[in-house]
Amino acid sequence: MPKIISPQVEYSALLGQVKQITPEVFDQEGRFLNLMEGRWQCPGKPREFTSPVDGTQLGALPMLGHDDALRAVLFAKNEAAAWAATDLDERKRRVQDCLDQLRTHVDLVGKLLIWEIGKTYKLGFTDIDRAIEGVQWYVDNIEDMLGSRKPLGLVSNIASWNYPMSVLLHAVLVQALCGNSVIAKTPTDGGFISLSLTFAIARRCGLPVTLVSGSGGELSDVLVKNDAIDCLSFVGGRYNGRNIADALAQNHKRYMLEMEGVNTYGIWDYSDWDALGDQLKKGYDYGKQRCTAYVRFVVQRSLFPRFLETYWDVMRTMRVGNPTLVDNAADKLPDLAFGPVINASQAQDLDRLYANALQTGATPILEGRLDESLFLPGQDMSAYRAPRALVNLPRQSELYFKEPFGPIDSIVLVDRVEELVGEMNISNGALVAAIASDDDKLARRTAKEVRAFKVGINKLRSRGDREEVFGGLGESWKGAFVGGKLLVEAVTEGGTSQPVLGNYEDATLLPEKI
Repeated sequence: MPKIISPQVEYSALLGQVKQITPEVFDQEGRFLNLMEGRWQCPGKPREFTSPVDGTQLGALPMLGHDDALRAVLFAKNEAAAWAATDLDERKRRVQDCLDQLRTHVDLVGKLLIWEIGKTYKLGFTDIDRAIEGVQWYVDNIEDMLGSRKPLGLVSNIASWNYPMSVLLHAVLVQALCGNSVIAKTPTDGGFISLSLTFAIARRCGLPVTLVSGSGGELSDVLVKNDAIDCLSFVGGRYNGRNIADALAQNHKRYMLEMEGVNTYGIWDYSDWDALGDQLKKGYDYGKQRCTAYVRFVVQRSLFPRFLETYWDVMRTMRVGNPTLVDNAADKLPDLAFGPVINASQAQDLDRLYANALQTGATPILEGRLDESLFLPGQDMSAYRAPRALVNLPRQSELYFKEPFGPIDSIVLVDRVEELVGEMNISNGALVAAIASDDDKLARRTAKEVRAFKVGINKLRSRGDREEVFGGLGESWKGAFVGGKLLVEAVTEGGTSQPVLGNYEDATLLPEKI
């Protein structure tokens, strides 16, 4: 049969469902609106948004300017006092109502995320499912974690596009559960449709949430620096994070800033190659467009032949293609390792980083090719890139110190454990790392020298959710640590004489001391 988009995920049908479930998100002309001042309004200056899957136009972001965003912030601030005074049981009831309604739409959200940010359906479904079940854990355990602590007031959220549900929506609902009013900015690179749907449901349930769209440069003053903002939760690049940290440190606002870092996997005195192969495959979820993706492998030189054999065996199974197509003759979505990167611009930047590495002397060991059978004939493939890998990356290469945020791996060969540690610490702090070794004592001793918040021993580490603490070290994280009770403490105050735990300019609390 000819290749076609699966009727399960045909975009116009999905958009029709959104309009039926949450008509308030649209104006009479079908344009998307912002959720501000307690209602959906202001189409702003529409900015066309196309899908990374095949260039399909999905709609237009309702981009606000500074003054309209300020109105939204001030209204959200005014909601804070009444919501903070709302009984915890009532707050729990409303959040539970929101979760119950969201559960009926996980399939729709998972499919929207295919078109919006290029996830496979499995990963899109997982994103919304983790958000719901993660917040459910907080609803079930909030009394003991909250105690006599009080909300901060208005919490602002600025997050990247890659996990709009399990990172952004999850944080917003927990912040509201703790008694804060909340404002969030939709990521300009994707996720605004699914976020509009879920925020509309949250607002219907009586939660004090605001959702606005706009450029970071236009809205940063009001969403970061304005006096009405009591706390900021930021997930994004290191450059913007540094500027925000500098601005917030001056006025003593609470903040949680998660930034990029080069997450590394060190391999020394190791023999369980089948287990490593499974990890390599898992590590390619979403084309390594994750803050916890492992993109740098530091390998004992004598083990490189076995590592390379294992790596190649995994890479041969990687299927990269259009995640919306009917697979073969059955009406089911294809089983892909990943689909597109977030947009053609990011794909071109990956090409630039790769070319720069080659020009400075790196050796390519993998240049994957796209399989045209996994795409529609003639479709736009500008956002797709197959896996690539390099060895002997010189220090003058931009990629040496940079997280590519896409399917490019770097492999560094070392001869001593001291070199292993040094090469794993090249970004001055990371969110996660891992050590693979048959020598458990060596692995655990070495892990203590690696500047990452979480270090796995013979396993990958991830962001985690529910009770698991999350943060970073060095330049990968600033401000309060989050996760479990610490997420609650990050957006509340009082009830204890202990300071909020975190990685601040003047003190870094190592995770093993928490």
